[in-house]
Amino acid sequence: MAAIEGGGTLSEVYQSARKLLLRARDGMERLERLESSVSGGGGLDSPELTFALKKDISQIHSLCADMDRFWRSIAAKSQRDLWKRKVEQVAEEADSLKDSLDKYSMRNQRRILEAKERAELLGRANGESAHVLRIFDEEAQAMQSVRNSSRMLQESFATGTAILSKYAEQRDRLKRAQRKALDVLNTVGLSNSVLRIIERRNRVDRWIKYVGMFLTVIIVYFFWKWTH
Repeated sequence: MAAIEGGGTLSEVYQSARKLLLRARDGMERLERLESSVSGGGGLDSPELTFALKKDISQIHSLCADMDRFWRSIAAKSQRDLWKRKVEQVAEEADSLKDSLDKYSMRNQRRILEAKERAELLGRANGESAHVLRIFDEEAQAMQSVRNSSRMLQESFATGTAILSKYAEQRDRLKRAQRKALDVLNTVGLSNSVLRIIERRNRVDRWIKYVGMFLTVIIVYFFWKWTH
């Protein structure tokens, strides 16, 4: 049998094309199994295998072109028709593999795009979650500040109450002391002028006491307004 230009007989080139076809078919099956595992969440894409498949299919097409030129030159019609069918069969299988590989590549590109979109959505969701958490944190800080202000107000109110209570006790003691002093003075027969001086002093002390109580209430009130 005559040799094809570049080396090898038609039969040898055909055998080489068949071997490449078998290897490409096996590689396509491996890609499809890998795709199934990827769809189930347990696999990874194989760019190396995809590249090797494209290379094998391209080489098969090149060999088919060589064989196509050769079988047309065979003199015997029966042999020519036989080789025509064989070459066409190899070419059809190579075209089928190329079509399957192209569809796989499209599906893989779609998966990559969907994964990228999911990552972007997840990133935006994480950003919104961080914003919500930041709002909650600010609200928690505001509530803590309100609680601190309320506690300070309660402490200030308790202090003011204690001060007013002490003023009341002092007033009672002063009244008792005044009555005792008046009794003593009356007993010793002091003049009315001395008694009037003591009464004026008592009135002054009482005004001082009232002013002190009023100022205490004003201070507590402004402190409460400031904290709120």
